[in-house]
Amino acid sequence: MTQEEQLKQEILDKTKEYYELVHKKNQTKPFVAGQSRVNYAGRVFDEKEMVNLVDSSLDFWLTYGDYSKKFEKELAAFLHVRWAFLVNSGSSANLLAFYALTSPLLKERQVKRGDEVITVAAGFPTTVAPIVQYGAVPVFVDMELTHFNIDETQLESALSSKTKAVMIAHTLGNPFNIKAVKAFCDKHNLWLIEDNCDALGSLYDGKPTGTWGDIGTSSFYPPHHMTMGEGGATYTNNPLLKKIMLSMRDWGRDCWCESGVDNTCGCRFTQQFGSLPKGYDHKYVYSHFGFNLKVSDMQAAVGCAQLEKFPHFVEKRKENFKKLYDGLKDIQELTLVETQPNSDPSWFGFMMTLTKEAKFTRNDLVEYLENNNIQTRNLFAGNMLRHPMFDTLEENVDYRVIGTLENTDKIMNDSFWIGLYPGMGDQAIAYMIHKIREFCE
Repeated sequence: MTQEEQLKQEILDKTKEYYELVHKKNQTKPFVAGQSRVNYAGRVFDEKEMVNLVDSSLDFWLTYGDYSKKFEKELAAFLHVRWAFLVNSGSSANLLAFYALTSPLLKERQVKRGDEVITVAAGFPTTVAPIVQYGAVPVFVDMELTHFNIDETQLESALSSKTKAVMIAHTLGNPFNIKAVKAFCDKHNLWLIEDNCDALGSLYDGKPTGTWGDIGTSSFYPPHHMTMGEGGATYTNNPLLKKIMLSMRDWGRDCWCESGVDNTCGCRFTQQFGSLPKGYDHKYVYSHFGFNLKVSDMQAAVGCAQLEKFPHFVEKRKENFKKLYDGLKDIQELTLVETQPNSDPSWFGFMMTLTKEAKFTRNDLVEYLENNNIQTRNLFAGNMLRHPMFDTLEENVDYRVIGTLENTDKIMNDSFWIGLYPGMGDQAIAYMIHKIREFCE
């Protein structure tokens, strides 16, 4: 072992020791009902993530590198898809997925400004933001209140001659009715983007969510199913979409050389592009108006360690969901989310909605829980059409609405969810059940 190798090993050994002294102690504190904070989500990690992170930092490559390639390959294998691409957030993943559909390389299927994309208003804004930012028109349909996903019976009503795509999320890990949505898209030759940010690890008919449509997206922000701090991914089986997403993720360039590599194609100075001089350096030819959405290799290093733990994370989420469901299912004042038929969800959160029997408001209940150290969350934007960001947009010009979105407003007013992440122990689950029952009784 060289002096450098020995020194590096000492640093990594000290990193393990630091984890044991500092972080493990914090992660194993005993739960004290009423005093310990029950967060809706949190990081679950051990010394492996920290060792990978320090190992990557010592290499000092910083940008996309070996850990990034490893993560992309392993994520694709986990999802049984051909390609996965790391980006710097789940929001960037949605941005990249949508903008890929605007590429001229798609010819008659290219999404152009003024074209329509069917979606929902109850969710996280960055599922919809790229549509508006590009100048396409989101068309909003309502939700159903059993599985809290898109009401697929409204899809045909939302269709027009301008419809080019459907872009929707699997709510809190519960798959939407993929069979119906996919059949609709196939029937009308529409693109399908699955926002899989809250559902990584979920299955529908035994196949991973995010892999049924043309592009799937994931988020690796700390509250999500696994984390690398900031980070996200897109994935696809379509070779043309793969080419477009790689270009748009990396500045819009035409060259597909990896970072730090030159002339992979062997004809860097011999080709003709547009009206550029023949032989113009292929590394600086741009075929799209793109972005720089890559992650650092240090983030990917953390992700590689998280991915090893991921199957356990999924099983723990399922176990915690069942405990919450069994403990709350008989409360008349609450409607609990039901599992989508033909699916096996990797739950992100536990959703519940007030019934007509409730003599209190949603805020009454969540304030009680918050005051008792139980963190709660609304279903993100609730009805994003009611937010200030839509004040400058004109209905039937910048967006369309199908029906009254009655159920979306019900979710906005009466729904909330609590956590069930893998770091949550049985005592925390029992405490949440006790406090919810105590309030309702």
